Amino acid sequence: MATVQLKQVRKSYDGFEVIKGVDLTIRDQELTVFVGPSGCGKSTLLRLIAGLEEITSGDLLIDHQRANDVAPAKRGLAIVFQSYALYPHMNVADNMSFSLKLAGIPKPERDKKVMEAARILNLETFLDRKPKALSGGQRQRVAIGRAIVRDPKVFLFDEPLSNLDAALRVRMRLELTKLHRQLRATMIYVTHDQVEAMTMADRIVVLQAGIIEQVGSPMDLYRYPRNIFVAGFIGSPKMNFMEASIAQVLQGGSVVVALANGATLSVPAVDGMAGAGDKVTVGIRPEHISLASSDGISAQVQTVEHLGSESYLHLNIASGELLTVRINGETTVVPDQQVQLKMEPRSLHLFNKEGSTMRSLPTSTA
Repeated sequence: MATVQLKQVRKSYDGFEVIKGVDLTIRDQELTVFVGPSGCGKSTLLRLIAGLEEITSGDLLIDHQRANDVAPAKRGLAIVFQSYALYPHMNVADNMSFSLKLAGIPKPERDKKVMEAARILNLETFLDRKPKALSGGQRQRVAIGRAIVRDPKVFLFDEPLSNLDAALRVRMRLELTKLHRQLRATMIYVTHDQVEAMTMADRIVVLQAGIIEQVGSPMDLYRYPRNIFVAGFIGSPKMNFMEASIAQVLQGGSVVVALANGATLSVPAVDGMAGAGDKVTVGIRPEHISLASSDGISAQVQTVEHLGSESYLHLNIASGELLTVRINGETTVVPDQQVQLKMEPRSLHLFNKEGSTMRSLPTSTA
C-alpha cells in the first residue's frame, strides 16, 4: 500500500503564497502526472511531498501516516530529477548502489538489487561504464535505476525527460510507462508537456497559480474540461475559442449561440443558467472541425502545416479570430484559399463569462 494524501497544503515564501490549499489523494499503484505552465507550482508541490521544502500549513500523509516532520530520507520516497546528477568517477553499478552503500547494506545484497534494476532497465551491458560513455537516455535510465534499488514506496519524477531530444523523449515515455506496469509502483510525475501527461498518466492533476484546476483521467480532461484554462491546456493543438452570445434558449437545455461574424451554432445539453444575450465563449478542438462544400462558416486559410499523415490549417474567420483545423495530410488546400467550415454540435464546448464550463461533467472528474 502506497498512498499519498495532501490536506489543505499551503506553501509561502516571505509571505507570498505559491501553493494555495491543495487537497489531493494519490492512489496506490497509480501514475499521477502534475501538469501546468511554468510557475504554476507543480515542482514545488513535488518537493513538498519529497520533504525538500517545508510545508507552511496543512498535512501530508504517506500511507495514512502524517509525514510533515519526517526527514526526507525516512519517507520511503525516491526522486529522479531533470539533471541526472551521476558521479562522473563512478561506473554505472557504483552510481546505482551508492545510496545503498551509505545505508550500510551488505555488498551481496547491493549487487543483487543493482542487477535486478539493470535487468528491468536494459543496463546489464553498461554496468562497468562511466557516465561520460553513456548517451542521454542511458544516463537517465541509470538515474531511474538509482531510485529503483532503494525499493521506495513512491517514485517522484521532476521533469526527467526535459534534457532529451524529441525522438528519445518519445522512447523514454514508453519505457517509463512500461516500468510503471512492471513495478506496480505509485508514481508522481511532473511535466510542463501535456502530451507527456496525456500519454503516460492514469490521472492528471492540472495546476495553475498554485491551485488545482481539475483532476481526472486523460480522456475525461480532454472531453469534459471544467473550465476554459483546462480546455486550452489539454490537447494538442490547443482548443479553438470564439467569442459569442446566446441568441436563443431551446427546450431540453440546448442553446443557439451567435458568433461575432453573425454565424449561429446549436450547442446541445447546456448545464446551468443560460439566458438570451449572455456573453459566452465557444470552444472546439481542431480535430472536430471539417471542411464543408457549402453552408459552413466562411474562413480564409493563412498557413498550411503538412505533417505527413495529417495537416494543420490555420485560418481566419470573418470576425478576425484565428482557428486551427486538423485534416488529412493529403489535402490540396493552399494559403489564401477561401473555405467553408463545419463544426460538429456534440463536440462544441460552451463557457460562461467566468470561464466555467456550461456542459455537464461526468462524476469521475470530480
